[in-house]
Amino acid sequence: METLWFCLVAAMIAAYVVLDGFDLGAGIVHLVAARTDAERRLVLRSIGPFWDGNEVWLLAAGGTLYFAFPALYASSFSGFYLPLMIVLWLLILRGIAIEFRGHIDSSTWRPLWDAVFSLSSGLLAIFFGAALGNVVRGVPLDADGWFFEPLWTDFRLGPEPGIIDWYTILVGLLAFAALAAHGALWVALRTDGGLRDRARRIGRLVWWGVAALTAIVTLVTFRVQPSVPARLVAQRWGLVFPLLALAGLMVMRIARGRGADRRAFAGSCVYLAGMLASAAFGVYPCLLPAVTDPAYALTVHNAAAAEHGLRVGLVWWIPGMALAVCYFAFVYRTFAGKARPEGEGY
Repeated sequence: METLWFCLVAAMIAAYVVLDGFDLGAGIVHLVAARTDAERRLVLRSIGPFWDGNEVWLLAAGGTLYFAFPALYASSFSGFYLPLMIVLWLLILRGIAIEFRGHIDSSTWRPLWDAVFSLSSGLLAIFFGAALGNVVRGVPLDADGWFFEPLWTDFRLGPEPGIIDWYTILVGLLAFAALAAHGALWVALRTDGGLRDRARRIGRLVWWGVAALTAIVTLVTFRVQPSVPARLVAQRWGLVFPLLALAGLMVMRIARGRGADRRAFAGSCVYLAGMLASAAFGVYPCLLPAVTDPAYALTVHNAAAAEHGLRVGLVWWIPGMALAVCYFAFVYRTFAGKARPEGEGY
């Protein structure tokens, strides 16, 4: 049951990154791809029906984590208190930037919220990437399963790391580039004309950064966290996840060159899911490795709730997620096609 819930939480986080990732990416490229106020409204309309619903997956993953692995939830939410507050404020600023932008027709009001939207989207991508870097690298857990990390120390790896060091910054840059490409492909898929063409060019340029950073982060991760390559060697079937990410990266490149925006975006989704699945597979059974002593790590076994509770929770989780999936299928089907400037909102 512990392994099953580990897979379910990982799948929900992957769903959040893939779905909310494209509107974060649209925010990152917002000021570059869109040249006029009409084009910026069109970028917002392309994510308008989806962006707030996509964030439900983050809330659902957090709630599931609290239920299935309460020890991890308690430890990580106290140890990562400062970056969690930063992420919360960035989510708030991003939401109000989308909603407040159209309230006043002013030459200073709208550019202000455009800048807030783009900046908060980019910083969220970097912070989410740094969070993943912390999970892979490990944190200074003590014997009781508690830790606290400052925002930074000396930017080096060691027994007392900060949330931000050279490795987590590197992972954050990869997340920024990957979501920027993801968002550019979404904008290209949902728009026409000059906006679509510029989004395609951005996607083409950023792809090279994604490919280079993917290779660098993979090699560095093997040195920073030796358990990742050791697990891939011990369980060869797990190689399917990095191969899936590589295949998605190649599809992004080939399909975009042919102007097949839908296939290119699908390839980006596969790449993101494959990278996250690779990270989850590499650290399993650890939920949060310890840089102080490997014995202090929080695992699926010592951080999980009682098995009876996990079994009862599964009974409720299945219909709840089925309803959520049906809702998302309905929304994405209803608002399929190109975004148009006509209509209400954004």
